[in-house]
Amino acid sequence: MQEPRNQTQKAKILVLVFCFIVIPLILFLLAIRPAFADNIPKHYTDLTFPPLPEVKLPEYTRFQLGNGMVVYLMEDHELPLVGGTALIRTGSRLEPAEKVGLASIMGSVMRTGGTQFRSPDEVNEFLEQRAASIETGVGEVSGSASFSALSENLEEVFDLFAEIVRQPAFPQDKIDLAKTQARGGIARRNDDPNGIASREFRKLIYGDNSPYARTVEYATLDNISRDDIVGFYQQYYSPGNVLLGITGDFNSKTMRKLIEEKFGDWKPGTKTNSSLPSVTQAKTGGIFLVNQPQLSQSSILVGHLGGLVNSPDYPALSVMNEVLNGFGGRLFNEVRSRQGLAYSVYGIWNPRYDYPGTFTAGGQTRSDATVSFVKSILAEIERIRTQPISNTELSYAKDSVLNSFIFNFEDPSQTLSRLLRYEYFGYPSDFLFRYRRGVEATTIADVQRVAKTYLQPEKIVTLVVGNERDINPPLSTLSPNAEVTAIDISIPPPRSS
Repeated sequence: MQEPRNQTQKAKILVLVFCFIVIPLILFLLAIRPAFADNIPKHYTDLTFPPLPEVKLPEYTRFQLGNGMVVYLMEDHELPLVGGTALIRTGSRLEPAEKVGLASIMGSVMRTGGTQFRSPDEVNEFLEQRAASIETGVGEVSGSASFSALSENLEEVFDLFAEIVRQPAFPQDKIDLAKTQARGGIARRNDDPNGIASREFRKLIYGDNSPYARTVEYATLDNISRDDIVGFYQQYYSPGNVLLGITGDFNSKTMRKLIEEKFGDWKPGTKTNSSLPSVTQAKTGGIFLVNQPQLSQSSILVGHLGGLVNSPDYPALSVMNEVLNGFGGRLFNEVRSRQGLAYSVYGIWNPRYDYPGTFTAGGQTRSDATVSFVKSILAEIERIRTQPISNTELSYAKDSVLNSFIFNFEDPSQTLSRLLRYEYFGYPSDFLFRYRRGVEATTIADVQRVAKTYLQPEKIVTLVVGNERDINPPLSTLSPNAEVTAIDISIPPPRSS
């Protein structure tokens, strides 16, 4: 009789569990089901975007000192911080061809070498004690000097900033150190396949000797003396070549007085009329290979010379970019997702402000998929040139561009940086708003027109960095009678001492 009694007890327990646990749980899940449904990830084509907020430039002041230096001030009292950036009209593209690396070393030692009144260690200690920073450098198209400080330390940090900009010391030991570091970079430059591809692709597009593609070598470093560095500084660093922007927790009247005190007596230098290097595409078409037998995959770039940011067609080209590129773009969907040919894939119309940029497509794939990968990219380029995009693609691409527009104004320093850049390159201050209106007005016909006009298959250069032995079928099968040109990336040795 004991077993039936146990069974009866078990049955009662099951009934109680069902009534007091299972049923309430079911009712609870039914109640919250709508909330869960709202959180189910949607396909990107089902995404909707709210109306864009109205974007306006924050209030700012622009003035010019008597010596020609241009200044922008933009107050922001959210945090007790002040930051500033100066753009200097110079750049590595202006350095002599036999002394490549000169501008970069000058820009680095300008900060690391201290000033005529303070040693490098004194400068570092001063900044560390105040949780402040000052940085300098020279890039391809401009020089820069920046500072950041707590507002309570603004005056003394800005005094040092002015000292570094106006009276750098350029000690020989710091120049030697910068050159040693540059030599280390030369020795390691062939370690990264993507770095090789980017460097050699620029040479194919702009030419080996173009300032937009040439590289630092041991020999060019050896040609650089301290006199060269001081001379380069004196040639370009004068108030008429400087645009200074400051944003943060300050009073504009007080800040203007401080700027006039520290920079107002800076004497104008000799006017330099450095003409910009001319640009034409060096290689028109062709297949090029950097053979790296140790690699198990290929890094691939295809493309040709591009255009300028101020082109009236740039808004439509940006929409075309979104159709081709990124997560959900044609290249991702077709080459990576459907065909499974790529670890990464992209295609970008990448213009520059005052010289032609590039159109570049590419990515990485396994060695035996190299030819299929290239053909697939070229097919997508041809498709967007010859077939209209869909309404869905247009809508999604425009929404993507326009919804990213707000991030150009995330904080005042970002906005001020853009204003400086536009004046530096001679663009109108409302250029970004004109660009936005252009994107909004872009049609399907506009996208196909710019794709057909600016994407030029006959000029496309194809570069592969990979293992020639494992690229099967070989690159020569990309087109009838194709010739594959090998590129030698061996590093010229240092001069014997």
